[in-house]
Amino acid sequence: MPLNPILIVLLVVGVGALAGGVGYGVAVRRARKRTQEAKGEADQIVTRARRDAESLLKEARVEAKEAAIRARETFEKETAKTRDELRERERLAIKREDGIDSKMETLNRKEKTITAMEKRVSDQEKGLQTRQAELERLIADEKQQLYRISGLSQGEARALLLGKLETEVQHEAAVLIQRASDQAQETAADKAREILTTTIQRLASDFTAEVTVSTVDIPSDDMKGRIIGREGRNIRAFERATGVDVIVDDTPGVIVLSSFDPVRREVARRAMAKLITDGRIQPPRIEQVVSETTKEVEKDILETGNQVALDTGVRGLHPKEIQLLGQLKYRTSYGQSVLVHSIEVAHLSAMLAEELGLDGELAKRAGLLHDIGKAVDHEVEGGHPEIGADIARRCNEPPEIVHAIAGHHEPNIKDALYTTIVSAADAVSASRPGARRETLQKYIQRLEKLEELARRFEGVQSAYAIQAGREIRVIVDAQKVDDALAAKTCRDIAMAVEAELQYPGEVRVVLIREHRVIEYAR
Repeated sequence: MPLNPILIVLLVVGVGALAGGVGYGVAVRRARKRTQEAKGEADQIVTRARRDAESLLKEARVEAKEAAIRARETFEKETAKTRDELRERERLAIKREDGIDSKMETLNRKEKTITAMEKRVSDQEKGLQTRQAELERLIADEKQQLYRISGLSQGEARALLLGKLETEVQHEAAVLIQRASDQAQETAADKAREILTTTIQRLASDFTAEVTVSTVDIPSDDMKGRIIGREGRNIRAFERATGVDVIVDDTPGVIVLSSFDPVRREVARRAMAKLITDGRIQPPRIEQVVSETTKEVEKDILETGNQVALDTGVRGLHPKEIQLLGQLKYRTSYGQSVLVHSIEVAHLSAMLAEELGLDGELAKRAGLLHDIGKAVDHEVEGGHPEIGADIARRCNEPPEIVHAIAGHHEPNIKDALYTTIVSAADAVSASRPGARRETLQKYIQRLEKLEELARRFEGVQSAYAIQAGREIRVIVDAQKVDDALAAKTCRDIAMAVEAELQYPGEVRVVLIREHRVIEYAR
């Protein structure tokens, strides 16, 4: 039988209500259980928090006690240290006080000693005054007795005594003056030799090995015709462009360039070498090569002058002086390069001045510029010292340098120390072995003339020129020439050499006189 819908609804509502009540009860029981669990957890948390708090409190109390203990220990240590320092200071103060007391006692004893000594000195002074008065009285009595015995008055006795003393003093003064003069001469000679020897050894320059030449090598004699050119037009163009004479003779393999100007001769030598290497020898090409070579030589001159100033350490040179120094590279004297000679003289002058306690830099500058006039002496009238001095004067050089340049060849210069130094350095550089070259024939002739001149004098047995003609040893007959005549003969030979011969530097004349006695024991 079909169910009534209302019953079905009621049944469903009742079942739902029953199910809701059951669910509500279950939910209530679960909520109570959760509440109890939460309360238990809260109690546990509170319990743990209390335990943690008590533990932290105990630790804090322990740390506080430990900190207090540490602070007390630190305070006690500092207090003990301070107490020890105070005790040490007290001990030092007591010790210092004892030392002061000891010094005071010592000073008191010294004061008493000084007082006693002053008293003794005072007594001695009184005794000395008494004795001095007694001595003066005795001396006066002795003088009176001497006056009575001699019959002379006091003024006459004084005049007689002073006269004798004056004579004796004059004699002793003359002896002392002579002795001092002899010692001064010996010392001056030894010192001069020592200074010159030390300076020369310090320089230690090389010997002269190269000399500027004025010849040009050619590959073959056929080149001579190309240099001369058709009807001589090439050689004329070359001579006109360079101002140098070209000598083409029968000498194989070379042509000679002749000119009084060393710079122009160097330009011609370089230009000729370039033309020979190039092979194109014609007037336009010659003018072009000569122009290029002239600029090249001018540049080389300036570079050389600047390099010399840098090497020698001479600063502030005038541009004209630098140019003239560079030109000295192509100037020679007796085969010696004037530039190398000037550098040697600069160093020698500086060392001589330093040995004598003078300004070495000023002497070096004067030595470097002393032959600067030789760079233009072929263009300007006059000797190279005067020309160089005029150039230095126009370049605002100091008066000492101008005087040294002008007077470095003047003998017996006085009151001009730097001039004397430069003159000595110039002689040393020019006369040292190997500095200047001369032909073998001229060298032999000079030595022969030197020996022949010495043999002309009476009593001379033989003469030998040694040390490249810088010394001649003369042996005389001891029977004909005594000691006094030997000195005169040596002097006469030296004067004759100086008057009649030409030589670089100086010649030392050594005369030997000896008497030999020979016996044989059989």
